[in-house]
Formats: sequence, C-alpha cells, structure tokens
Amino acid sequence: MQVQWFPGHMNKARKELRKALDQVDIVVEVLDARIPYSSQNPLLVALGAAKPRVRVLNKIDLADPAIVALWQTHLEREQHFKTLAISADQARQSTQVRHLCRQLVPSSKKNRNAVILVAGIPNVGKSTLINTLAGRAIAATGNEPAVTKAQQRINLGDGLTLLDSPGVLWPNIENIGSGYRLAVTGAIRQTAMDYEDAALFALRYLSRSYPERLLRRYQLEVLSSVDGENLEAIGKKTGCLGSGAQVDTTRAGTRLISDIRSGKLGRLCFETPEMITLELAELEAQKVAKKIGENPK
Repeated sequence: MQVQWFPGHMNKARKELRKALDQVDIVVEVLDARIPYSSQNPLLVALGAAKPRVRVLNKIDLADPAIVALWQTHLEREQHFKTLAISADQARQSTQVRHLCRQLVPSSKKNRNAVILVAGIPNVGKSTLINTLAGRAIAATGNEPAVTKAQQRINLGDGLTLLDSPGVLWPNIENIGSGYRLAVTGAIRQTAMDYEDAALFALRYLSRSYPERLLRRYQLEVLSSVDGENLEAIGKKTGCLGSGAQVDTTRAGTRLISDIRSGKLGRLCFETPEMITLELAELEAQKVAKKIGENPK
C-alpha cells in the first residue's frame, strides 16, 4: 500500500522538530506495540540520534505480549534503546516513563529542568501518555490520527518539562508491508486508505499467525488459502451484504479492520523482529536491482 498522506502541518512539524531537538535532553518516542518497527519514524531516528532515547511500546492491552517481549529484547540488545511496554492511559504504568527519564538525565543537567521531547507518528497514543503523566487533559486526543497540530510545553514538576509535538509521518514509506500495517492499526486517515485492500493484507497475516482468532470470532469452520474467499466468508457471517445478497467486500473489510483495532480478535502483533529483518533485506535487494537496471554496464 502506497501511503499518500503528508499534510502541510506535518511538513511544518518536521521543521519545528529539528529546531526543538537543540533544547531537548531526552527523546521519548511512542510506538504502537502491535507494530514497533512500522510505527518508528526514520526522520526522528536521524534527527535525534545523539540524544538519550526511550522507546515506549504503547497499547500493550491490544498487543501479543510474547511478541512485544521479543521486540523489547531486540530494541534493547540490537539497537541499544531503553524500552517500556505500557498502556498510556494507566497512570501506574505511565509513571515508569517519568522514572526512567529521570535516570537518563545527563549529570551535567540535573540542576535544571530536563526537557523531554515526546514524539511519535499519528494515533500511537502520544497525547494520551502526556495527559496521563500530567494528571490532567492538556494534549488533545482522539481516535483519528493527527489530532495534535502544534508543539506544546508542559511542566510536570519534579524537574521535568515535556515538549509535545504533532504526530509526524514521513513522505515516503518504502516498505510496502509497513504501509499496510499503519493502515490496519489506524495511523492513516480512512480517506487515504482502501479498507478492502488493507483487510486482505490483514487476513493474509492473520490466517498464518492467528488462524484460531479468525475462526472463533467469525464462527468459521475452515479458512481458505484464498484471502478474498475468507473476506467473503466474514462478510456473510457479519451480514455485510449488498444488492442480490452479494457480499459487500468493502463493508466486510471495514468490519474486520474495526474488529482488529478495537481488540475484538484478541491481542495481536503484526510484525516480529525476524519478519522485519527479512523484509528489509528484500527491500535492499530490490533497490540494488533497480540501481543496476538504471545503470547497466
């Protein structure tokens, strides 16, 4: 899925983010625990590489705990990030973020308020985390991506100041699988995605990784090896019918995506470290092949 969503305020936010990092002591990047790689922003990785970093894997109430643990091990061992897996709306869990940030404040800056940049792509729960840490509604929240439109400074006390920023996507999502995962989990506005297309991608993955969830949720006897047939079966079971009692596959796809996002299929993850390693290797091979094709000897 090619993501074609890069609103003007996001381009502005990217420029503001670059300026803000000069005054930031610690970067906290909020990720969706269901897609820890795909919800990373490569722009933030590049801009904030020199800062102490915390990656918060949010929405663990929706994510497969075994795979989340794999990601934490991978991020901490292979990429040397500090990680926390939480539900941002839970005060006790979110407090862990505050404690970890205090530990990471450089010793040379402990005599003044440490500035923490809280960043993340749209709809990962960044604003929910900020509100929970502040103990009051400061940052705008919503189920639609891109609710926050401008940077905000929030004094948390205890020597910590939070710098909020809008959820920022990047202009070009090279890994096609990541584009689909962002669509399935809700980081992309519905006007910029095809629900049926995203649902077929999700079905392909779920049929392989969580087949029992599909069978149980939609009361199916068996799963087909053809994704379109599974979508039609779900459409029949959920009453997504159009004229002539034909399955409306767009409605069926919308229903499936809604069930995934709300947790009605249980706690799911849509990528593993091993899967992403393979996808990135394939992407790199495609780039090399394209370069050779453009510059033949």
